[in-house]
Amino acid sequence: MLSYISFLSLLGLFSFSQKKESPPKILFSGFIYETAPFPSCHASTLLETPDGVMAAWFGGTYERHPDVSIYTSHRKNGEWSIPALAADGIENEVFRNPTWNPVLHRKNDGKIVLFYKEGPNPREWWGHYKVSEDEGKTWSKETQLPPGFLGPVRNKSVELSNGKLLHPSSFETNNVWTSHVEISNPDLTGWEKVDLKGPFNAIQPTALFHPDGKIQLLCRTQEGVVAESWSSDQGKTWTPLVATKLENNNSGIDGVTLSNGYHLLVVNPLKKGRNKLVLLGSSDGISWEELLVLENEERGEFSYPAIIQAKDGTLHISYTYNREKIKYVHLSL
Repeated sequence: MLSYISFLSLLGLFSFSQKKESPPKILFSGFIYETAPFPSCHASTLLETPDGVMAAWFGGTYERHPDVSIYTSHRKNGEWSIPALAADGIENEVFRNPTWNPVLHRKNDGKIVLFYKEGPNPREWWGHYKVSEDEGKTWSKETQLPPGFLGPVRNKSVELSNGKLLHPSSFETNNVWTSHVEISNPDLTGWEKVDLKGPFNAIQPTALFHPDGKIQLLCRTQEGVVAESWSSDQGKTWTPLVATKLENNNSGIDGVTLSNGYHLLVVNPLKKGRNKLVLLGSSDGISWEELLVLENEERGEFSYPAIIQAKDGTLHISYTYNREKIKYVHLSL
């Protein structure tokens, strides 16, 4: 369990709360790429590889433009590879759709799954996935998910203790946003959906794991707060969504439960704006402390974070930087 004493600042780049005897060690902080064949990007995802880490995101002229496609990059020996096209929405020679919100997942057989959305907008999109057998160098033809299923809509899929996969998901319509989970077998068959109830326009859940098999979902909302729901039966049923004490600016969040049971959450701690992005920590998923300020500017957009813990215990974080680049931070606690 993480100790709580005091945090120090690190070269003026980050600030820390007074809760730990030494600050997290920043192993690297920088951009995944400096130049790319697209001017705008958003919604990154991360996955550990045998020799580093892999990132994916969508990029194109601007969000919703038909040329928006899914790109990947690998970090090996301290260097990111040139962004490579992994998926697009080309339907035929004259028509294409934008693609959205990639999510990387490694199956038990070692193959990598790239979930993503295709469609003109979030109200009309549908779910696809591709599979790679060579660590993302090449990808299979896309497979469309069964009707009514989207897969993980923004944050990573997680494995349950019963071996099944839980995919945090949601639907957006013109009038209401709703969250749900989709549960599948490890081979991506046998899809089931369980809705989350509650008085919130909530989307894009992220999952945390607690003792006694409890699962906590934290959701982005339109109501100015992060909302939560709990399950004690492997995601079959969920408590109604209720407000947490965390502010939310109607922007994406992502969390992870560490191997020692401690919880981390990356979030914009604002009711409005995306100009501040922080890392929070919690021992119970209820009371949160600010551990690290990733960005804090008068203006700008730092949003849609992704966070994973690697097998060596270190943390990988990525996020959108002004819609122009994807920023990456590697740290240890």
